[in-house]
Amino acid sequence: MTGSVDLAPLVAALPAACVIVDPDQMGGYRWDRANDPYAGMPLAVVRATSTRDVQEAVRFAAAHRIAVVPRGAGSGLSGGSSAVDGCLVISTERMRAITVDPASRTAVVEPGLFNAEVKAAAAEHGLWYPPDPSSFEFCSIGGNVATNAGGLCCVKYGVTSDYVLGLTVVLADGTAVELGGPRLKDVAGLSLTKLFIGSEGTLGIITRVVLRLIPAQRPRATLVATFASLDDATRTVLDVTRRMRPSMLEFMDRTSINAVEDLTRMGLDRSAEAMLVIQSDEPAPHAAAEIGQIADICQANHAAEVFSTDDQETGEAFTVARRMAIPAVEKQGSLLLEDVGVPVPELGTLVRGIAAISVAREVTIAVIAHAGDGNTHPLIVFDPMDADQSARAHRAYAEVMELAMALGGTITGEHGVGRLKKAWLPDYLGPDALELNRRIKNALDPLGILNPGAIF
Repeated sequence: MTGSVDLAPLVAALPAACVIVDPDQMGGYRWDRANDPYAGMPLAVVRATSTRDVQEAVRFAAAHRIAVVPRGAGSGLSGGSSAVDGCLVISTERMRAITVDPASRTAVVEPGLFNAEVKAAAAEHGLWYPPDPSSFEFCSIGGNVATNAGGLCCVKYGVTSDYVLGLTVVLADGTAVELGGPRLKDVAGLSLTKLFIGSEGTLGIITRVVLRLIPAQRPRATLVATFASLDDATRTVLDVTRRMRPSMLEFMDRTSINAVEDLTRMGLDRSAEAMLVIQSDEPAPHAAAEIGQIADICQANHAAEVFSTDDQETGEAFTVARRMAIPAVEKQGSLLLEDVGVPVPELGTLVRGIAAISVAREVTIAVIAHAGDGNTHPLIVFDPMDADQSARAHRAYAEVMELAMALGGTITGEHGVGRLKKAWLPDYLGPDALELNRRIKNALDPLGILNPGAIF
């Protein structure tokens, strides 16, 4: 098919240098951070600069029945932007405009802008964009919306969908639709904006986002507690969330603690079975009281050490340590990354179950978690050149998802289904909900050209 498609009309319809066809140059557009081994070779990469560019590319693809794979920064962890053979990869990396309106506390953002750049632009006006994936410095807003990304602050402030007021979306026939807008309350018509958030490029391509901003976050007080027992740590999480709503409640197990300590040499307790990093951004007197109550809860649950500070630099060092966990563990080998989530009361059972799977399958599994909302990130370490170890790692990957589902949880809290998790989607959704998903997909993309192989 690829050899029979004349790209000249597409090249002519787009600005100069938008279309890449050289295989070497296209190589970097084939994978996201999940390193999907089955990623294909595109027919071409379109580096769009505007909504119109995306429309032209999608119309061309629809006319020739060519698959379209939307791509942001390539920071995804589920294979959601893996290329397929003969597709058009439509990259939004060059779409980077932003306008902040302090009066309405909104920002109009193109999808290629990084999360960190949105935060910086908002901060110039004393405002804040809360969603904060660990990859916030290099993940794009378009990708965040496509996967409904969360992050460290979502326990108190919510996820991406809580801050998206409007979208411009290019549909499978090249039509660009405007959904929502800079209004905090709007119930006219169906909630189509929400439909596209988290749809992973399977229903349309996001080319413009209207984001809600809030007043700048107050200075944070930080508490770090270590535990000799996983059960004591997860019981602490449950006791804290029953009574209060910290602005951060993060968990690291022994393997991730040691991986981060190997990199930072910041004096983390290598013998601890678990560490919690908890923050409060309440006004100073209230934050001190909240941190004091949390310290009491930690002590009641037999914490080995409890440290607290209102020094911003020290607190940020522990936040950075938590953000570094994935790249730190990745130094031990290739990773199978999960983001299963369970109801918070089941967090302890999930963490203990993952530890048992690690022993049974004889593979290293590091666990980090946005513990306050039950969203865990088990990191399965393996050598892809060792066939036996690779098989055990992939079986462990499946068993972790099966365990999460058995506990009333989900196969993905924020990374998306992509291509790596779609085999488990039918069991998670059930036949009726899966069929409804497919009906919506077929209605919006009757030719099936938008990100085929992702989710469905």
